[in-house]
Amino acid sequence: MKINKCYLCIIIEKREKPIKWNVIDMKIIGISLLMMGCLMGFSLGIDIFQGFDVSQALYNTVSPFRVMEVAELFVLFFLLFLFLLNLCIFL
Repeated sequence: MKINKCYLCIIIEKREKPIKWNVIDMKIIGISLLMMGCLMGFSLGIDIFQGFDVSQALYNTVSPFRVMEVAELFVLFFLLFLFLLNLCIFL
């Protein structure tokens, strides 16, 4: 394992072309994590405002798939299926 400075990546195995992380990719990852944190904080605040204690609100915030209805799970798995199908087509 070594750090390649020109591509800003950690090389674990030999590849023909190293993965190149550019500034746009890092901004997308950073904004996504910031949005996730803000939305989790908002969800936590709403649960506490509705009367849940902090531990139950934190449990609901961290594990959202346990509080999903059947229709929501169907939509989630359908979208994941479409994503994987799209990924397989364009590989």
